[in-house]
Amino acid sequence: MQRALTLHQTTIGKKVIMALSGAVFVGFVIGHFLGNLNLYLGPEALNGYAETLKSLGPLLWIARIVLLLALLVHVGSAFSLWSHNKAARKSRYKQHKDLATDYAARTMYWTGPILLLFIVYHLLHFTILPAHPGDVYRNVVEGFSNPLIASVYIAANVALGFHLFHGIYSAFQTLGANHPRYNPLRRDVAIAISAAITLGNVSFPISVLAGFVTL
Repeated sequence: MQRALTLHQTTIGKKVIMALSGAVFVGFVIGHFLGNLNLYLGPEALNGYAETLKSLGPLLWIARIVLLLALLVHVGSAFSLWSHNKAARKSRYKQHKDLATDYAARTMYWTGPILLLFIVYHLLHFTILPAHPGDVYRNVVEGFSNPLIASVYIAANVALGFHLFHGIYSAFQTLGANHPRYNPLRRDVAIAISAAITLGNVSFPISVLAGFVTL
């Protein structure tokens, strides 16, 4: 227990926690995206998918609790690392060259807060205060028919794409998968996953705005 607490207090320990909690969210984001593809199959498919999730009962709440805990430790570790890095940068240099890891970290520090705000908005929009309770398909189509709302979702998913790419790429390094021979592969994996999720999620509001998906 003492070793675990000591590890948590170190920079590498916080990065490991961020990597593991981030992996939970990567799995959720992929599953969430695959489930949302039911939008293209029509109202019965998407609403049926939503009902299937609700029918899980306790399992659904366990998943929500795990996601909430992962979010809390992820945000807490990110804030702690940001505070530590800010305190360490007391001197300015005439010339500063950013390493890839520095760029990844700084990018995640602005996409992170954006995604946190978006999660709250997304939950209010489709889960807590939906316009049509029980009719997910109508909520999605009516919501994305509003260009402003659609733009919010598109912008948030672009931020998600950057966050996923840098998160996955950095997580491999943090967890020990860092070798010149395999680094191009982990970069390609990070690009492939983040691009697929981003393009797929962005396609939903665009399809509604373009009239491909209608009520």
